[in-house]
Amino acid sequence: MILVRHGQSEFNVVYAETRVDPGIRDPILTELGRRQAAAAAESIKRQGARRLIASPYRRAIQTAEIIGETLGLTVEINPHIGERAAFTCDIGTPRSALAKDWPQLEFDHVEETWWPTLEESEEALDLRGRKFRSHMEESGDWRGTAVVTHWGFIRTLTGHRVGNCTILQFDPSAAHPGGGTVVSETDVC
Repeated sequence: MILVRHGQSEFNVVYAETRVDPGIRDPILTELGRRQAAAAAESIKRQGARRLIASPYRRAIQTAEIIGETLGLTVEINPHIGERAAFTCDIGTPRSALAKDWPQLEFDHVEETWWPTLEESEEALDLRGRKFRSHMEESGDWRGTAVVTHWGFIRTLTGHRVGNCTILQFDPSAAHPGGGTVVSETDVC
């Protein structure tokens, strides 16, 4: 499996400089974030991805959309791989609004309010990560699957703290936290 952190978002720009939550709900990608996603797409293409899954946050969908265009893959939305709710940027967009903005994607399986309503504990995040690992391992279709997700979710799966558009090769059957190997530079641009 290939894990990808979304490209740089409007939130990331401000937070990186100030370390203060700028109050941007479900931010979109910056121009740099779009370039990062395009560069990541070329790397993922060389790795032979055949399936593409993304979190329902706008920054993840936009990243996956760029990757999907390069790979000729349709983005599958999975609300279980979202970010750990800790900042304003982790308040999502209702399913109906996402479906309106991305009519080509399937959102019927996503609840209207799909993001955590309270700050998610590390234990809850870890449980969510273990469930995803188990599901992917049991399904057997994790090889060739690219997953566009978030810093906290990647950290809980692999133990790695990664930058925007970092790519990791991930074996869900491997022991935690050694289950991921960074295969690209932190900043692909």
